[in-house]
Amino acid sequence: MVLRPPRVQSHLQLLGIFWCVYGVIRAGSGILAGLFLLGIATPGFLGGFGARPNMPFAALAPWMSGLAMVVVIIISVGAVLALLTGISLLMHKPWGRILSIVIGILALITIPFGTALGIYTLWVMAPSPSGAEYDAIAVRS
Repeated sequence: MVLRPPRVQSHLQLLGIFWCVYGVIRAGSGILAGLFLLGIATPGFLGGFGARPNMPFAALAPWMSGLAMVVVIIISVGAVLALLTGISLLMHKPWGRILSIVIGILALITIPFGTALGIYTLWVMAPSPSGAEYDAIAVRS
């Protein structure tokens, strides 16, 4: 009989670090997307709206600032949730497993990194033996 190391215990630290890194990457991409959309909404962007006839998005520029705020809020919430997931796993919080499963499912739609991280998270955390193993190492305080 071959004894394998426990799945959760051997992957928990790496999974927590991946979630923290993913949260930082999402926060950076949200800031860049917001700045780009706000730049498009600025009248002086790329020489002004009326100066170039080859700018098809110029008519849409007035509502780009509102879109920028929506994009920044959605990406920021995702980044905060990813960081919270990573920190909860690294600190062995009792609610970290459930949070990681929920956020892992939501991350599946963000191709390619979110999909890979979501699959890895579900592979480590979703099986029922993983629940018992995580409960055994969770810090109750």
